[in-house]
Amino acid sequence: MFTGIVEGLAVVKSVGRAKKGADTVMRVRLGKMAKGLKRGDSVCINGACLTVTKLAKGEAQFEMVAETMRRTSLGSVRPGDRVNIERSMKVGDRLEGHFVLGHVDGTATILDKIEKQSETTMWFALDDRSLSSALVPKGSVAVDGISLTVVDVDGEKFSVSLIPHTLEITSLGSKRPGDRVNIETDVLSKYVAKRLP
Repeated sequence: MFTGIVEGLAVVKSVGRAKKGADTVMRVRLGKMAKGLKRGDSVCINGACLTVTKLAKGEAQFEMVAETMRRTSLGSVRPGDRVNIERSMKVGDRLEGHFVLGHVDGTATILDKIEKQSETTMWFALDDRSLSSALVPKGSVAVDGISLTVVDVDGEKFSVSLIPHTLEITSLGSKRPGDRVNIETDVLSKYVAKRLP
């Protein structure tokens, strides 16, 4: 379980085919964010909950199955890319964002990035239009693992507003129109949407 409050950016060191079991292996340089981590722990990387399979000298290895590669944008991550990192929350932690499971529903493409001095508005187009039923204005959404508030919804398109701090400490600061991001709709919205005719 996560909150969508990104702890920082980490650099991808390598991405390659797994020798057995999983589809892909990714190594990430976590630096100080590796403190206290151990093999088997969950880490949210760009919104996807992954398990640490190896850990040494501030670098963690994560194995990903084919479903993760299909469902998320992690298939396009390359060495040198910076990814959003959040370690799983502990019982008793303050819940700053919203409940983020790290179970990515699908991806979206950035349509527009409107930058102003005090805020930046980003518009996204969902790659799976059916996800729009779980998005509502002023509801929650996780974009690449970042807890954000939906501003507007227009069919398969939606927008969020970002403060300068969010752009500074997350990967959204370097994203541009045409880039793909991972989307996790709010868990409560999902269940409500499923029950509606």
